[in-house]
Order: sequence, then C-alpha cells, then structure tokens
Amino acid sequence: MSSRRGVGLSAFQNRSALSTQYASHGASLRSNHASSLQNQLSVFQSLLHNFAIQHGDTIKSNPTFRAEFARMCNAIGVDPLAGSNVKGKSGSKGKGSWWAQTLGGDVNDFYFELAVRVVELCRATRGENGGLIGVEECREMVGKGKGIGGGMDISDDDVLRAVKSLDPLGSGFSVVTVGSRQMIRSIPKELNTDQSTVLEAIQVLGYVTCSMLEDNLAWSSARSETVMQDLLADSLVWVDAQALEKAYWSPSSMGLDDL
Repeated sequence: MSSRRGVGLSAFQNRSALSTQYASHGASLRSNHASSLQNQLSVFQSLLHNFAIQHGDTIKSNPTFRAEFARMCNAIGVDPLAGSNVKGKSGSKGKGSWWAQTLGGDVNDFYFELAVRVVELCRATRGENGGLIGVEECREMVGKGKGIGGGMDISDDDVLRAVKSLDPLGSGFSVVTVGSRQMIRSIPKELNTDQSTVLEAIQVLGYVTCSMLEDNLAWSSARSETVMQDLLADSLVWVDAQALEKAYWSPSSMGLDDL
C-alpha cells in the first residue's frame, strides 16, 4: 500500500492565497513605479518650463540654441508644436502650442511665418525643380530673403519643423530623403525606385545620360528613356540637348549660384 498522501483542499487554498498576494504586490509595485515616473516627468517639465522662460530671448533669436532646446523637449515627450494650429490669443478658445504658452506668441508666430515662406518659396520654384527642393537650399534662400518679407536667421531644423507644422492642413508638403539629402516635396507624388536612383546618381555625378544608366545599372534602353522622360515631365530634371548625347541635370542638386 502506498504511503503517499494526496494533496488536500487546504493546500489548494494556500496556493490560491499566495497567488493573490503576489498579484496584489505586483500591482502595488507597478503603481508606485508609474507614480514615481510621473513625478519625475513633472519635475523635468517644470525645470524645462523655467529654463524656457529664463532663456526665452536666446531661444527666439539663436537657431542653433532653438534646435537643441527642441531636441531636449522631445527627449522628455514634449512636442513644442503640438496644438500649433490653435491660436492662443484673445478671442480664441484654444491655448495654442507649448511654444505660445511658455514663451508667448512670438516663437509660435515665428514658425507660422516660416511655414508661409517655405510654401511661397516652394511654389515659386516649382516650375524649375518640379516641387522638390533641398532643405539646405530652402534654408539659404529664406535666410537671404528670397521670398516674401526679409531674411530670417534659421536652421535646417527650423525648416523641418515648419514643414511638419503644415501636416494638420493636409497640404501635401513632406520631407523625403534622396540619397544623402533631405528634400522638401511640395506636390503629393511619390518617387519610384528608379527615379530615386537617378536623382541620387545626379547628386554624385552632376548629371547622367541614358547610356550611363545602361552601362552602370544594366538597365535596358527603354527603361532608361522611360524614367528620364517621367522626371523631365515632372520638371525634376533639365535636359542639355546640345551635347552628342542628351545629358540630364537636376536643379535641386545645383548650388544656389548655378540657378
């Protein structure tokens, strides 16, 4: 006869009680941890608010300092442009963006004004570049006052944030990467793989021809001709028909002095 005893009802009850205690203790730890993180975040945000007020003039006037401050905001989950499409001045129910609430309307208005200038510049140059302009080129042209109003002391980061502020409007403006460059796309059309490859090659070589594409990429003549004609139709490349073979250039890859 076996001498082993079966598991009694009390053992099941003890195990159930122990599981309940573990679950309760785990929930308490999670709650305390979440509360601690929330308190730390509140402290960080308070310090960031005080820092913004103390250095407000520098944030408004220095593009490098402004870019670093914006990155610091993002690191703790504060989006400076959140709510930017809601004005924070009298006569409006909204509070405006974090910029406007912390530093007043000047910085908020700065990004609105910059976004307007970027839109105006992109539309003015669309016939030359097909709606694809480099972020650096855009920054330099706006900085020199080539657009409405005078020049502005801005950084590439300012331009990127200004373009991002247009998202709620469904404007079709976006930032795309072609090769190693960030470009502002002002018409709602995606580049296909072949078009991106050609534009990247033009960045490196300065220009391309159909025979260059066929020799280096093993493309067929029809494929090369098709992609170049598509880019030419969208004004993304210019053609030099005076050479022995047509050479294609991209205005967005040229320096400002070349335009």
